[in-house]
Amino acid sequence: MGPYFFCGIGGSGMLPLAMIVRGRGVKVTGSDRSRDQGRTPEKFAWLEQQGIKIVPQDGEGLAKEFDALIVSSAVEDTVPEVRKAKDLGIPILKRAELLARLFNDAERKIAVAGTSGKSTTTGMLTWILSQAGKNPTVMNGANFLNFVSPDAPFASALVGNSDLFVSECDESDGSIVLYHPTTAILTNIALDHKPVEELIPVFRQYLSQSERQVLNLGNASIEKSIYPEYPFALTFGVDHPSARLNATGYTPQAVGSVTQVTDRETGEAGLLTLQTSGRHNLENALAAIGAALLEGVPLQKCLTVLAGFKGVGRRLENIGKYNNINIIDDFAHNPDKVSATLDCLNEHSGRLLVMFQMHGFGPLKLMKEELRDAFLTGMKAGDILFMPEVLYLGGTVDRSYTARDFINEINERGAEKNVRGEWFETRSEILPALLSEAKSGDRIIVMGARDDTLSVFAKEILDGLKKFIL
Repeated sequence: MGPYFFCGIGGSGMLPLAMIVRGRGVKVTGSDRSRDQGRTPEKFAWLEQQGIKIVPQDGEGLAKEFDALIVSSAVEDTVPEVRKAKDLGIPILKRAELLARLFNDAERKIAVAGTSGKSTTTGMLTWILSQAGKNPTVMNGANFLNFVSPDAPFASALVGNSDLFVSECDESDGSIVLYHPTTAILTNIALDHKPVEELIPVFRQYLSQSERQVLNLGNASIEKSIYPEYPFALTFGVDHPSARLNATGYTPQAVGSVTQVTDRETGEAGLLTLQTSGRHNLENALAAIGAALLEGVPLQKCLTVLAGFKGVGRRLENIGKYNNINIIDDFAHNPDKVSATLDCLNEHSGRLLVMFQMHGFGPLKLMKEELRDAFLTGMKAGDILFMPEVLYLGGTVDRSYTARDFINEINERGAEKNVRGEWFETRSEILPALLSEAKSGDRIIVMGARDDTLSVFAKEILDGLKKFIL
């Protein structure tokens, strides 16, 4: 296997895969437009420390010695490495194709799929399996905070036992059908990159290629359209008495929650204490417990281990607090995720100042109505939505509907509720506006996907507060 050249190696899906491949002794070289632009230099320096050579994204680093050029589904033919690979006759492999090969070769493989909650569920399951001595190999799209350390600041992959492979599997590009899991988790189905009616057949095929299924009966689309075909699946739900794993008495805490979990099949029950807040994270925990039970981990062990789970990066991640103003970094970028995040934040008091950066003009146009409803429903009187223009990473795209249009609609419909939005051409213009608006007791939330510098921006807000509020 290999050597491989990873184009866009710093991406959330590419970096962990490169680390798994490198961990198996394969030579890895990579390039990334972000590195060439000077973005997140510490990430690329760390990759080089792991024995991965990083070169400019100009095609010069690609040569016939490579077995394949690895690309994401979003990469365009105009990228220099893609053109060079075609010229040299080097095979071009999609990231998901290489991942599926490694995954399907494992003796036992657990796939985590669904519109929302994949990264957190993968993180929770990884923590349980690791603490239970199973030593899994894991591919995730977000940092495992339990495994982050000064030596491993980018811990979104674990290189462990090659016979037990856990992976987050993405439905947005259709690549989910490449996976043939032993255990297939389905967290939920909701509008994201595609409408629900288009997603259901994709998830159906994914499940049909698995031996065992873990299904969320609390999701209407799964309960009505999927579960009837899998009556022997391990099911879970919150206040769902017909589910095998039923969570009752959900009680938010200052940090996280406490809930009773009952396994109806065995009669076992116990308290689940989570450091991660929100009902959606309770559902994620139930999904992880379900898969762990199928791997032979006892329920009580799952509950004990999850009490120490710290979360995954950019999922309601606390960046810091100054002058009683909390800064939170979050990956929410579709209606379901935005609603879940706002619901969770509304379990506690304090005004919300939300900085939301949309990750593409196409997704904004597709989801604009549902996104608008998610914000208007989840925000309270006095809350403010700050929005820069849509993230644009190059290529041809329809820009007929913009963030400015979205904010105008928020203001038209939010006036009665005293919820307002503010649009800015660039994100940098939002920083002084946020700093001048923030007051003691506020929560500032940075939301968005596909842009690593959002986390940097969240830290800049915290630093700015310390200078602005003396």
